[in-house]
Amino acid sequence: MSTHTATDMRWQKEKRVDDDVMLHPANGEAWKEFDRTFPEFAADPRNVRLGLATDGFNPYGVLNQHHSTWPIFAFPYNLPPWKCMKKEYMMMTVLITEDPGRSIDVYLRPLVDELKDLWTNGVRTYDKSTGRMFTL
Repeated sequence: MSTHTATDMRWQKEKRVDDDVMLHPANGEAWKEFDRTFPEFAADPRNVRLGLATDGFNPYGVLNQHHSTWPIFAFPYNLPPWKCMKKEYMMMTVLITEDPGRSIDVYLRPLVDELKDLWTNGVRTYDKSTGRMFTL
C-alpha cells in the first residue's frame, strides 16, 4: 500500500466530520455503532469497510427483450468521500446475467460466504507503507 493510499485509509478514523451532516457513511450512526461494537476492527484504519450496490439493465436497450444484466459492485468506504465512489476503487464482485427477481440472495450467497470468511479468519496482507505483513 503506498503512503498516499495509507493516508486515504486513515481518513475514516482521523478526518471525518462528527456533526449532524452526513457527507459520508462514516458520519452515520450505524458506522459509529459498528465502531463501538467492534473496537479492535475500528482501531486499524487498514481494515476495509465495504458497501455493495447493484442496478439491473437491459444491455440491448430493447424493452421487449427478456434479458437483463445485474452487476454487483463493492466500494471501499474507508476512503475519503471524494474517492470512495471513483471507478478506480470500485470492484465488480458478481455479474448476474438474468433478472434475479426475488432470489437475489441465491446469487449473492458466494460473495456473502467469502466476506464472512474474511471477517472470521482475515487474510495475511502486505502493508507497503510499513514493509510488514498484517491480518486484514
